[in-house]
Amino acid sequence: MKLFCPILLLLFIQSASAQVQVTKLDKKTVPASVKYSGHIIDAVKYKDSGGEYLVITTETGETPTKNSEMEGRDAALYAYHYTIEGNGVYKSTWQTYDFIKDCPVDINASFIPGTFAVTDLDKNGKAEVWLMYKTVCHGDVSPSNMKIIMHEGDKKYAVRGTNKVKLSATETEGGKYTFDEVFKNGPEAFRQYAAKLWQKNIMETWK
Repeated sequence: MKLFCPILLLLFIQSASAQVQVTKLDKKTVPASVKYSGHIIDAVKYKDSGGEYLVITTETGETPTKNSEMEGRDAALYAYHYTIEGNGVYKSTWQTYDFIKDCPVDINASFIPGTFAVTDLDKNGKAEVWLMYKTVCHGDVSPSNMKIIMHEGDKKYAVRGTNKVKLSATETEGGKYTFDEVFKNGPEAFRQYAAKLWQKNIMETWK
């Protein structure tokens, strides 16, 4: 029993140290040395078994297209991921960038509110960073392109498809999606989380 208790204590300490710890930031607390485009949507620091990290998501909103013949507009979104090194240096480890260019009609490139998350679904001590967003250039009632991008360390997972729009009281269009091969071969917990996230945000909401 004397040996058993220290082993239990050691296991508890190891388990606690492997938990992902997330701290929300705002624009004022993002280090000045970290450069980004657009305005901040989400910003967090987190710790996992591999170290300490910073994630920022941003959107540009609509901007005029330079030299456009159709008076088009652009819109872009970004996600920046940094490793925080011991000397306070922020080292870029991955970046997500998507956009719409020279759109003469309705345009959107934006993260879906409430979908950004840092998790550890497979309980391996390595954080998963979840991004979900939509992009579209259209002048009618049609679905938007929609994506889920997830990073666990240096591995990227993606779900691609469209959201769903209501055409009439009985008709809808869109809503289908596909997992990429990394998702298909990854943990079941990742696919379940992604599928629930998709279904929760499947219907188009008009601003």
